[in-house]
Parts: sequence; structure tokens; C-alpha cells
Amino acid sequence: MDSSLNAARRSRELREVAEERLDVLVVGLGATGAGAALDAASRGLSVAAIDAHDLAFGTSRWSSKMVHGGLRYLAKGQVDVAYESAVERGILLRRTAPHLARAHPYVLPLTKDVSRRQAALVMTGYRLGDALRAAARTPRRLLPGPARLSAARAHTLAPVLRDDGGLRGGLLSWDGRLLDDARLVVAIARTAAGHGARVLTRCRALRLTGSGAEVRDELTGEEFTIRARVVVNATGVWAGGLDDRVRLRPSRGTHLVLAPGALPGLIAGLHLPLPGESNRFALVLPQPDGRTYVGLTDEPVDGPVPDVPEAPEEDVRTLLSVLNGALETPVTREAVAGAYAGLRPLLAADGRTSDLSRRHAVVTGDGVVTVVGGKLTTYRRMAEDAVDEAVSHANLKARRCRTRRIPLVGAGARPQKVPPRLAERYGAEAGAAYELVKTHPEEVGLGLTAGDLLWSVLHEGALDEGDLLDRRTRIGLVAQDRERALPTTREIADRASRG
Repeated sequence: MDSSLNAARRSRELREVAEERLDVLVVGLGATGAGAALDAASRGLSVAAIDAHDLAFGTSRWSSKMVHGGLRYLAKGQVDVAYESAVERGILLRRTAPHLARAHPYVLPLTKDVSRRQAALVMTGYRLGDALRAAARTPRRLLPGPARLSAARAHTLAPVLRDDGGLRGGLLSWDGRLLDDARLVVAIARTAAGHGARVLTRCRALRLTGSGAEVRDELTGEEFTIRARVVVNATGVWAGGLDDRVRLRPSRGTHLVLAPGALPGLIAGLHLPLPGESNRFALVLPQPDGRTYVGLTDEPVDGPVPDVPEAPEEDVRTLLSVLNGALETPVTREAVAGAYAGLRPLLAADGRTSDLSRRHAVVTGDGVVTVVGGKLTTYRRMAEDAVDEAVSHANLKARRCRTRRIPLVGAGARPQKVPPRLAERYGAEAGAAYELVKTHPEEVGLGLTAGDLLWSVLHEGALDEGDLLDRRTRIGLVAQDRERALPTTREIADRASRG
């Protein structure tokens, strides 16, 4: 079945789901919800997946872009959580998304603020993490092992590091990372559509029932019922609004977006120790588009959950302070071109949010299966557990989970005669995307063209300029870039509105 998502397909499938009784209705189209739609559809079940906004509208697009092996969980003794992360990382790197996820090096600079004892403990953790890699059967060719670096080698990988005679060297580690977390969600959703799932954005669940949901088409205002034998609530930090049995304690993770050139010559990512913390580090993540992301805070959030969280100035100052403590030339506030914040859907418990478990949970009752907690790396396992429970709860006839071995859209051999940036972005679909780029070569920002945006309208379910600038691309993270791209983007988005 065709995996393309677009306005015409959305209109047709909205009419269809209003007239049928489905096996499974998934609410929420972040990574876990899209993963649940793929899991259920690939088992032979009839599925619709809806979201009030867009693919990856919530927490899934605000991550650090890490596909990590759970090193922090090892430090807390949560070996099972760490192992699960290592396994899921290996699945992404090896089988399901090798075009979107790959290994990346990180340097922890050994400055005077890092004692020799702490350095030894960190290296022990890196080696244990490498043992988890081996246990998860991820080949070393995909994820190299840790190493001790000389000061000169550390400077080669990160020339921005302070060079005042106090740098003893560095610790090199490797972990997985995504080129773009939102594109992972789009690929999952499209793969689900290719297996027959109806993927419907701008479709808000007003109320969940034991036999489906009351929903509203946010484009027309029309309200109707989607009938299903079981509902999977995968709405993340908003899950409690649809299932009052769920208690969450969200935490805010803020990232800075530094302008190109702010950290010249940076090849590796950086791990920078947080003051007063023994096993928490800030991340510095150079991006293919020239920008650099710096994160990540972990602050509790009380009160109503906003659709789009804001990054407070206090978080910006905190992250700049940690960053500048390791740099030769400080980064000024003016070099911060943008910032973003995401809310982690942590299970409620006492203590600091940074200490709360990243385990996920599945809560069941009255025809609704709610999945909460967890993290981006383990989205596939969370989806599997939720669908297992849904199948059991509704006594559905279904095959076993197959998603460990289902490649996402774009996985596979890349075409040879296409520009490298298209091969990086589209994987096996780069050849088809290239035809649109050649026909519509007007640049819109970050090296992207009008052809890239048109591809998102025709195949990736983009319906308006917000979809195009904030999720199919990340142009919108910087306000000035967004303004420059708006005229062309609006023209292309108009094509989406006309179907």
C-alpha cells in the first residue's frame, strides 16, 4: 500500500473511519503513538491514528536527537532500563532506521573541574555501556567503543575547548543520534500508513469511551464518532486529560540553538559536567545544518500543560553558564539564535524530576489502554507493550509484534546519482525527491528548496506552513530564518489546502 500522506488521503480516510468499526484507535501521533499504529497495523488489525495537531507536534520533536544506550540509568542501578535502551538503539541503527540514526562521537573534556576519580568513574561507566552494546548485539562497526584522548586529540575534535594549560585530555564515547527526531516520527507514521493504518492529523479526541472516541475535525469543526474495539491513549504529557487514572509529573527540558559559526570547528559532541551533579552532563550537539544545540535542563512543571512550551530566560542563562565554563571564547547571548523546550511525560513520584524513572507504564481499563513515561529511544518497545495489552484487553485476533524487523520508509539502499544532502535526508527515497528538487530549486533555508517542501506536502502529510517549517524541517527554530522562508512556504502550503 502507498505510504504517502497528503490532504486528499486525509479527507478520504476521515470519511471512511466515520463509517467503520475499527479494531484499534490510537490517539496521539508522536513517536509512541505512530509506533503503536504501525505495530497494530502490521499485525493485521484495522487501525486509525489521530492527533489534534500534527505528526511530532509534542514532545517527540523537542528531544536532544539522541538514540542513547541508557548510560545514566546504569549509574542509578536501573540495569533493565539501560539494557532496553541499548537494545532499541541497536534496532534503529541496524534494521529499522539506519538512514535516520547513526553513531556520533562525544568528548568529555578533562578540565580542572573533573577530578581524576570522577574521570575514572565516568570511563568505567562508558565501558559498562559498551558491554551493554555487546549484550544488545550491536556491531562495533556501527558503534565504536570508548577511549582516552590526549589534550591535542581532544582539541582536534573540539577546538573550541579552553586551552589554558588545565586540559588533561578527554574521554571519548559514542552513542546513537538522530538527524531529526520529527523526521523519525514522520517515517514511522508513513510506514504505518503503508501497512494500512489511517493516519489523521488535525483530528482532536474530545472524549474517550469504551467503544471509541468522540472527535472533532479541527479544519472544519465537524464532530463525529470513531468506533473501535479498543483505544490506545499515547498522548504523552497530555494523557491525563483523557484518562484520569494517570498521574504525571512533567519536567521541562530546554535546548539552545546556536547560530552557525558560534562554535567553529566542532566535530564531536561534548559532554559537560553539571555543577554539583555526579552523573549528569550538559550536551553540545553540532548539527548538519551548521547550527549547534546545547541542552538539557530538567525542571519540574506545574499547572496546565501548554501545547508548545516556552524556554524561559533562566534556562538560557543556566545552559550558557555551563557551556562557557569549558570554552576558550565565551558564547554570548546574541549567538543564541533560538531555543526550544519539551516536556517529559514522567510518572508521578516524590523527589526531583531528574531522579524520576524513565520506565514506561501501561494503564488499562474501560476499553482504553494508556501508555506513558519512557523516552524517544524506546518508542518501539512502548508501542509493542501497549498493543500487546490492547490485543489482550479487547480479545483481538492478531499476529505477534513484527516491528523489530520492519524497515521504516526511506531505509534501504540509497540512490547513487543524487546530491549527498538528499541521500542523507531521504535515504532510499532520495531519487524521487531529487526530481521535485530539480523542478523546484528555489532555496528556502538550511540548504532546503521549494522541492523539499513540496515533497512534504505530497508525501509527508504537511498541511500548512507550521507543519513545513517546524516539523518537516527545522527552519522555524530561528525566527529570522522562519520569516525569510514564509512567502515560499505559504505558497506551497496553499497547494496542500487545495488537496
